[in-house]
Amino acid sequence: MLIGELSRRTGVRTHQLRYYEAQGLLKPSRSAGGYREYAADAVLTVNQIRKLLGAGLSTDDIAFMLPCMTGPGPELEPCPELLDGLRARLRGLDERIDTLTRSRHALAGYVEATERRVP
Repeated sequence: MLIGELSRRTGVRTHQLRYYEAQGLLKPSRSAGGYREYAADAVLTVNQIRKLLGAGLSTDDIAFMLPCMTGPGPELEPCPELLDGLRARLRGLDERIDTLTRSRHALAGYVEATERRVP
């Protein structure tokens, strides 16, 4: 299928599909006329990519995970180092959440202190 058809079937714009290709997430073949031609399983791959992006993963993370993905979930096969990578990503998110929580507490304290001074 051509890029326009893949876009229609997935709801993903063509420029995003080209970006996925540039990131190594999609690998279309080329027709004699130079057009991108996608296999039928590209629909599944694009849907997997969208779900993983929605989970906050980067395209680099997804490229690492792509060989381990199956099904529309996507379900992840326990490929070597996959769990270590996912756990590291989760730890990073937890650290950022902790930092944001501390910042929010500090800011709320400033707001409360300032509001108490309002006549």
